[in-house]
Amino acid sequence: MSQFEDRQKGQEAKFAFDAEKKFKAEARRNKLLGIWAAELLGLTGDAANAYAAEVVAADFQEAGDEDVFRKVSTDLKAKGVSIDDAAIRAKMDQLVGVANEQIAAEG
Repeated sequence: MSQFEDRQKGQEAKFAFDAEKKFKAEARRNKLLGIWAAELLGLTGDAANAYAAEVVAADFQEAGDEDVFRKVSTDLKAKGVSIDDAAIRAKMDQLVGVANEQIAAEG
């Protein structure tokens, strides 16, 4: 194999690794967001975990974060939780950092 082919295979492997890491971090962020929102909704135990799973699943509706944001925002507002959209988005931004740290710590 030539150096060029070796380099190309290395870049492909790094791209795949980075994409997998990003997917895991987004899923973890969504779970953490779901747990946070569940607390605001007054859910605990299995109900909180089930809600967090719903938030994770919501991410598969469309590309990007809007589907997750929309689910959490709609659910909180439906239960009368007084929180503005900027606070939800800020929490999402904060939790992506937490999720990345957790994924990195797991190796």
